[in-house]
Amino acid sequence: MKVAVVGATGLVGTKMLQVLAERNFPVTELIPVASEKSVGKEVEYKGKKYKVVSMTDAIAAKPAVALFSAGGSTSLEWAPKFAEAGITVIDNSSAWRMDPTKKLVVPEINADALTVNDKIIANPNCSTIQMVVALNPLHKKYHIKRLVVSTYQSVTGTGVKAVTQLMNERQGIEGEMAYKYQIDMNAIPQIDVFLDNGYTKEEMKMVNETKKIMRDDSIRVTATTVRIPVMGGHSESVNVEFDNEFDINEVKSLLAAAPGVVLVDDPANAKYPMPKDAHEKDEVFVGRLRRDESQPNTLNMWIVSDNLRKGAATNAVQIAEYLLQKGLLG
Repeated sequence: MKVAVVGATGLVGTKMLQVLAERNFPVTELIPVASEKSVGKEVEYKGKKYKVVSMTDAIAAKPAVALFSAGGSTSLEWAPKFAEAGITVIDNSSAWRMDPTKKLVVPEINADALTVNDKIIANPNCSTIQMVVALNPLHKKYHIKRLVVSTYQSVTGTGVKAVTQLMNERQGIEGEMAYKYQIDMNAIPQIDVFLDNGYTKEEMKMVNETKKIMRDDSIRVTATTVRIPVMGGHSESVNVEFDNEFDINEVKSLLAAAPGVVLVDDPANAKYPMPKDAHEKDEVFVGRLRRDESQPNTLNMWIVSDNLRKGAATNAVQIAEYLLQKGLLG
């Protein structure tokens, strides 16, 4: 099983290598790929050093699967070339997510939609992934009518430059800025660029991707996404209005039994999910479950997950695992 990791030197690419190793994905030959300026550099995988190669060399090596985390423009240019060579691409950028001809996949929810003909598969946005993993069992039972979500997102979602900015500010060092404003001791209510409707691209990703993954255009979604000075993962406050009445204990049971979900909901002992506890874990953590007393059939919940793992690398590797298990690679 030849596996290419495109963008192998970046934050998510590095995490993909780590997750492939941890989950013992059957890699017989690793092909790390990055931009021309990184060709020849070395990355480590399972204690061995591998030289980074170019896109063209990676295609020539004919991997069965290529995990892409190299940005939207790179993906738009190169994913079709990999696909034409018969290589299955699992892409972490936003390039293909809303393309009606491409599947947008969270394995716990809609992996069953995949076929051997899906050569470019989209990995959803990190903040969308963790939300839908937690909401899917509840949607099946009570049917979601409307979602109001506010996010509290880690600087790691922006990349190495943002982590450096935060650390520099914390130490009083002047340096390159990933954000327009100071991030330490601050909250920035803008993730990605603003659109004509006043929402950011990140907010509209959550709106559109949720409907596509859950295969239900009737779900109404509104989002506010905020960058905060944390590193362990993204947090979300989600207000969920259902079509049907729910029982709070049944909600807890459904979440406790849901694949990929860990229920941490014990207010009496101040137990609830926090990003530092989700760091380096693959699960989605859910807590602060309570009825919204301002209107019927409505639930408040708090959702936390490591955005580099389940929000990106782990979800991509899980898609590859599903394809392999179902004989859909090659």
